[in-house]
Amino acid sequence: MPRDLGVVIVGAGFGGIAAAIELRRHGFSDVTILEAGPDLGGTWLHNTYPGCACDVPSHLYSFSFAQRRDWSRLCSPQPEILSYLRDVARDHGVERLVETGRTVTSCAWDDERRRWTVETEEGPSYEAAAVVIATGQLHEPHLPRVEGADAFAGHTFHSARWDHGYDLRGKRVAVIGTGASAVQFVPEIAEEAAHVTVFQRTGNWFLPRKNHAFPRPVRWAIEHVPGVQAFRRRFMFLYCEALTMAIRHPRTLGRVLGARSAAFMRWQLRDPELRAKVWPDYTFGCKRVLFSSYFLPALQRPDVELVTDAIAGMAADGVVTASGRLHEVDCVVYGTGFRASDFMFPMRVAGAGGRDLADVWADGAHAHLGMTVPGFPSLFIMYGPNTNTSGGSIITYLEAQAGYLRQALEHVRVRDAAAIDVRPEVEAAADLELQARFAGTAWTRCHSWYRDDDAGGRIVANWPGYMTEYLDATRTVDPTEFRFVPHEAPVPLGDTVK
Repeated sequence: MPRDLGVVIVGAGFGGIAAAIELRRHGFSDVTILEAGPDLGGTWLHNTYPGCACDVPSHLYSFSFAQRRDWSRLCSPQPEILSYLRDVARDHGVERLVETGRTVTSCAWDDERRRWTVETEEGPSYEAAAVVIATGQLHEPHLPRVEGADAFAGHTFHSARWDHGYDLRGKRVAVIGTGASAVQFVPEIAEEAAHVTVFQRTGNWFLPRKNHAFPRPVRWAIEHVPGVQAFRRRFMFLYCEALTMAIRHPRTLGRVLGARSAAFMRWQLRDPELRAKVWPDYTFGCKRVLFSSYFLPALQRPDVELVTDAIAGMAADGVVTASGRLHEVDCVVYGTGFRASDFMFPMRVAGAGGRDLADVWADGAHAHLGMTVPGFPSLFIMYGPNTNTSGGSIITYLEAQAGYLRQALEHVRVRDAAAIDVRPEVEAAADLELQARFAGTAWTRCHSWYRDDDAGGRIVANWPGYMTEYLDATRTVDPTEFRFVPHEAPVPLGDTVK
């Protein structure tokens, strides 16, 4: 029997759970999942704001091996998704592998011992032959620097850390940001607050989504008629690929979908003055296309105001815009998204020779197929650089990555090697090819969170192609793209700096 390899997984969201299930299925019994939060769930544990739901239909935003047919609606709300992930973890026996309350501060490779040491803020440390970082791109809330923020006397919180103990009823609420989270919670809080002021930096392209509960006959057909679920899943997969095609070809199909979005927005926005303020000034698909049939109507409520003036700062009793106007509010909710380009940072990751991943990524994050970085043996990143999707389900990518890293570790086990390390020339060539594929696409036509400002605007978040292409690229590990680190020899560093 080949020897077992100790694996530490950082993060117990969809990625970490997928990796643990895949590894356990194939005989890797020494698996530990470290989770900073009080429970597994990742994004779906921390994001509990009113109206929180996925904008990808649940029959695609779910594991292929754990299909569920009793979703309450097309795009399930947060509690259902969290319950689903917990059920999957329990059903596959990985729930007990999760150690909660473990905030990982560093992962360091030991050149002599050829093992990883994982340190936590709480004290315990762990050793492993391999480390899987499954913190994802959307886990660290982004709080913008607003002058005078400390002077504000009211209440503040980020949408990803919603303060359910604060009663919004009768309050004047400022919402800073109009991204994917804000478009879900603004219509909800507008029903309770006395007044909502929404501060928008740039507008968004919208497509409709009412997301009503399934009628009883539809639910019955999904649960009981053979082939219905498989057909729905395949249809949605192809629909999402078409959305990606529109982003990749902004002058053809992109214009068609853009016209569809514009028609929908014009129909919802009857006030020409408000329409002018909301209207995006960039190519359809450059930023994340938002799905909502309720946000734009909410902006037309008499107790909701949309402000497009830049925020100059904050005072004790509200938000001050560049025009000098003071917007008096009792509470500020930041719907400003996440520090997507930071990935696992501020965690320190040190590879062969003590090289810091932050230094290797100084010119922008990069990894072979979004998972492996030269000079960081048996380190795998899930939902890493250039594996986000603008038109699909991240679960598809996570499943593919889990299978890929499992294959890589099987090669290590069969060869009785210490670790596996992607060849620098392989990763460099693949990265050049990947970045070249963004040319001519909608992604390059505006500034977005897909880019790293500190790296000259390099697109570090998104995969430039289709889900199908990523599945093909990660289906089988090519061992010639890697070098295997022996137990008794020093690790060759190579040139890992770009």
